[in-house]
Amino acid sequence: MSLGTETRSPWVRLSRRRDRAGEYGVSTMQTRSINLRVDELLARMTLEEKVGQMTQVGVLQDEHVEMVRSGAIGSSIVASSAWAGHEDQPDVVVDRLNEWQRLAVQESRLGIPLLMARDVIHGFRTIFPIPLGQAATWSPELVERGAAVAAREAAGVGIHWTFAPMVDIARDPRWGRIAEGYGEDPVLASAMAAAAVRGFQGGDPAAPDRLMACAKHFAAYGASEGGRDYDTVDVSERTLRDVHLPSFRAAVRAGVGTLMSAFHEIGGVPVTANSHLLTGILRREWGFDGLVISDWNAVAELIDHGVARDRRDAARLAVLAGVDVDMCSGCYRDHLAELVRSNDVPAATVDDSVRRILRTKFRLGLFEQPFTDNHRSRTILHCAEHVAAARETAAAGIVLLRNEGGLLPLGKRCSRLVIAGPLAQARRELFGTWTLNGVESDVAAIADCVRQTAPRGMTVTAVGGLVDEICSAARKSDMVVLVVGEHPNRSGEAHSVDQLGLPPGQGELVRTLAALGKPLILVVVSGRPLALTWEAEHVPAILWTFHPGGEGGPAVADALFGRINPSGRLPVTMPRSVGQIPLYYSRKNTGRPPATCRFRSHYIEGSYRPLFPFGFGLSYTRFEYSDLELSAATMSADGQVCVAARVTNVGDRSGDEVVQLYVRDLVGSVTRPVAELKSFRRIRLEPGEGRRVEFVLRPEHLAFWRLDGSWGAEAGEFTVRIGPNAVEGLEGRFTLDNAVAQAE
Repeated sequence: MSLGTETRSPWVRLSRRRDRAGEYGVSTMQTRSINLRVDELLARMTLEEKVGQMTQVGVLQDEHVEMVRSGAIGSSIVASSAWAGHEDQPDVVVDRLNEWQRLAVQESRLGIPLLMARDVIHGFRTIFPIPLGQAATWSPELVERGAAVAAREAAGVGIHWTFAPMVDIARDPRWGRIAEGYGEDPVLASAMAAAAVRGFQGGDPAAPDRLMACAKHFAAYGASEGGRDYDTVDVSERTLRDVHLPSFRAAVRAGVGTLMSAFHEIGGVPVTANSHLLTGILRREWGFDGLVISDWNAVAELIDHGVARDRRDAARLAVLAGVDVDMCSGCYRDHLAELVRSNDVPAATVDDSVRRILRTKFRLGLFEQPFTDNHRSRTILHCAEHVAAARETAAAGIVLLRNEGGLLPLGKRCSRLVIAGPLAQARRELFGTWTLNGVESDVAAIADCVRQTAPRGMTVTAVGGLVDEICSAARKSDMVVLVVGEHPNRSGEAHSVDQLGLPPGQGELVRTLAALGKPLILVVVSGRPLALTWEAEHVPAILWTFHPGGEGGPAVADALFGRINPSGRLPVTMPRSVGQIPLYYSRKNTGRPPATCRFRSHYIEGSYRPLFPFGFGLSYTRFEYSDLELSAATMSADGQVCVAARVTNVGDRSGDEVVQLYVRDLVGSVTRPVAELKSFRRIRLEPGEGRRVEFVLRPEHLAFWRLDGSWGAEAGEFTVRIGPNAVEGLEGRFTLDNAVAQAE
């Protein structure tokens, strides 16, 4: 297909063709600023063309040809339905996207290019661990690299925009979408959010190997009642500011180009119609100048929420609240022009939205080059470099939860090994939820990888799903590796659960094998934390991986045989039972703390303590913490306190430790959590090596939403702790001598 060397757009002239593959010559852009160019283009647009820019449709089809030519469509989400995360999706074909782009650029009146979007959540063709698994690495560097790989592959086939990262704080593991985010803590999630934005967008989202990112779902979506997707949220302004907004703020500070408004309501106001969030906080307080897109059909769903009378009213509410692009509901397309003409929506409101949309397209370089080289993807999709990056990330996210008696790593004590379980032979299932472009043939099953990795002299027998066959083989073995967990369709969007044990039948299989008396190693592959209380008490070794992606098989095998030393740490609290939910480490103390007296905050039928705490993870070596030091006993309003401790590898092999810093504000104008993560550092230590690890605390790290409705720190006493997880470590104290008011 010949696309020519020049577009019809009057807003750019090319001396030579520049393509998103990077094979480009010198392009000459007009010297006017983007804002000036946007205003000049906006002045030429009809009202209908403006509404077109605010309209997103699904996969472009024949019925859309004339709409594109007339400027009635501004963007396409390349997905067949709202259920794309759980359905097979059509391939992204470069030539098809180029042809649609040619229609927009060369056959529409103004030649405004289309934005091509797709959910590239944790990889395109090369699939990385689900975001929750990436958070288990506690490595922003790995998250950034994974997003960069995803961007390179997706941009290579003509995608400009991804609806990631999801940065919702999730404290209810029943919620299926916990798989898509970075866990329960605002500091950890903020670090990962910023890293993902940097990875997707780089220094310039117009670069041929980058995408425009979209932080979602703004905001507090992870707090939905009952862990049910799309359900009601009712959080205070304080909880919103302290817990649910910081990760979005971090994404904005990292330069994220777009945000997605969420489905749910907060305190009776659906986010799609929530001007306090979308305009007051996001634009006025934070100064965000990118575009806001609704979630799929969320504008029309204002009717079901009961705040809009009909689709016309829904369009009015959403645009006045600050939603720039209507994803797939058609409400803007059908009613927005009429709303402007009837003075129900100011023309200036529409103009402001279109400015943000056009500015996004200019920032992406689409006016310079809307087309994609259809050859480059052949050399980058699932290339060796990308596969190696996915394998490293999968390995770094594996969490060793139990290892009684040093059963792992597997070695000379085992000459006959059985590997079995419902996920031992799984391939595509290792991808996890929201994998639109992964190819099953790229994946090696865990059982196959264990066979290939086993040392000479070890016999590995893989057994199918029949319990009798597994037990028969286990009796003849030295050890058993049982691979259990969740199918991806048990997590992700619209896949919430009301129980947190293993899926039916798997718990019984674990108990049956444990009763044989053979050393049992459990490998759990999951999209969420599970309440495996019996297993944690009766199975000596548990290796946990949140759906690890295409390289999960080799990574798990490497961990089992000690080729890598497990170094993942839990980004969420692991509960004992579903009855403990919500359960998270940064709880409030209450007036009757759990450990005080009979009439206290606890359960009469079970423990209030988690099965495994936030930040927890074991290693094949041991680390000791010593020599806590604080640089000062008092922090001034413009000062700082350096907190340091020595971490020593006292084991016999090298390993990575995630050193975590927690703070507690002992007295505040409002109640404060018993602990808050403030910083962390992943370090590698050789046997016998010790290192002084230092963190710097400043007043802004102690800030919160205070009683008077301001953001800042308050004078008073604080405890500080350096340790390996949220409940262990070395503790000291310091005092902040003046209250500090700050901009959020």
